[in-house]
Formats: sequence, structure tokens, C-alpha cells
Amino acid sequence: MAELVSTATAAWQGGLADGAGTVSLASGAAGPLPVSWGSRTEAANGKTSPEELIGAAHAACFSMALSHEIAQAGGTPGSTSVTAKVTFAAGEDGVGISGVALTVSGSADGLDAAGFRQAAEAAKDGCPVSRALTVPITLTVE
Repeated sequence: MAELVSTATAAWQGGLADGAGTVSLASGAAGPLPVSWGSRTEAANGKTSPEELIGAAHAACFSMALSHEIAQAGGTPGSTSVTAKVTFAAGEDGVGISGVALTVSGSADGLDAAGFRQAAEAAKDGCPVSRALTVPITLTVE
């Protein structure tokens, strides 16, 4: 199987609380997108956050995985709508992503509600973005 490397870049200026930056996708599909600490911890104010970008990636990936799981279960994928809410916590216990809540609605010919739910659970567990949230991360400093 061939590997494809997708690339995004970020640029940042200033300190954490008073700085700002941009995120760009090498594909050119989006960006540069403005980011800031305030967009993570307060209001978006027209800027994005790493958590929003993770949510977009997770929702898209889950949608694809669900379509696959529905077909594997003998159904015909219809339309789905997926929302991924990524919670970012900054408090006394530290800073980090504390959870992702996926919500899906949709239909699939040939599957009842229980079959659709089973396909959705399999998609949640098998979605590459779901699995990526726990993979080892390497770092190269240049």
C-alpha cells in the first residue's frame, strides 16, 4: 500500500497569550488560517484553533470510516452528518484535550437503527484519526 504524507505548516509570533499565528495546508485547500491562544480558551473571533482543526479532521475521517463500515455490514451508505466537538481544558490540572464527542445522524439502506449504531461504533474505533490521537509522535529540531 502506498503512503501519502499530508502537510500543514504553522507560523507563530510573540508570546503565548499575546502572540498570534497562522496555519496553512500544503494542498492549498485552506489557509492561511489565523490562530491564537484566545481562540483556544475564549472566543474564536474569526480565528481557528488546533482543536477545531482536529475536530474537522475527525468528523471527515469518521464520515469516511462510517461509509465503509455500513458497506461492510451489507448496507448501502446514504447521507450522514457528523459533528466532532473537541474539548480543550486549560486549568489547574494542566492544559490539554480532554475529550472528543462525535455526533452522527444519517441513514443507510439495508441496516436498521441497531445496525447503523454498530457500524458507527466500529467507525469510531477504526477511524485513522481516532487511532492517531494516541500514536507516538516524533520530533526533528533543525
